[in-house]
Amino acid sequence: MNETIETIHKHRSIRKFKDTAITEEQLDAILSSAQQASTSSYMMAYSIIGVTDEKKKAQLAEITGQNYVKDNGHLLVFCADLHRHTLNATPEQYEQMTPNLENSEHFLVSAIDAALAAQNAAIAAESMGLGMCYIGSVRNQLDRVDEILSLPKHVIPLFGMVLGVPDAQPDQKPRLPKQAIYFENEYRDHKETLNEFDESIAAYYQSRKTNTRHDSWTDQMLRRFTNPMRMDVTGIIKNKGFNKQ
Repeated sequence: MNETIETIHKHRSIRKFKDTAITEEQLDAILSSAQQASTSSYMMAYSIIGVTDEKKKAQLAEITGQNYVKDNGHLLVFCADLHRHTLNATPEQYEQMTPNLENSEHFLVSAIDAALAAQNAAIAAESMGLGMCYIGSVRNQLDRVDEILSLPKHVIPLFGMVLGVPDAQPDQKPRLPKQAIYFENEYRDHKETLNEFDESIAAYYQSRKTNTRHDSWTDQMLRRFTNPMRMDVTGIIKNKGFNKQ
């Protein structure tokens, strides 16, 4: 196993950071690594907002319900961005572009581009000994986040990422086994594998140093998908000019 793979395998979501800002050199290395991610058709259809304003960070912490969105070394918000692709368009060209800008294909492209860039950024940060955690809860109030960050049409926040010097070393949460995520040639039933995984997850939750509980992966997923959440996201996305066709 090489150094890069070891870094990936050591990943933990860090939610407690020392009161130390990351350096400009570290930030530049993280951002340049993000930019080297693969991108569909050279579109680079994402933007990254670094949030340093303490008032904005406090507002985002309130929206997400996570104190570490405010207390960290640096906060990034990754956005799907098709706005820059229109900046040099004439009104006639913009009208012609709109059906493409607003279709599901380019919403997927921009979201995938942002995710690929973010994962490069995460690995770069962890390779320097920094910790990170993705923040999907910026979508709790997507329209408010949009307003706080002053995002134009065809730019929408997808998720955040907190970075910093770790002040905790949480237990590493197990992942699904290979048999549950990799299939040769065609999709295969893997309920038995999930049942076995549930047993191991139940044991993991009971053995944790903190926050022990009786739970399984299946029960978590059943709770998640039987309780409607963020049902306003579709409308906000469409209002911003994404995924309308």
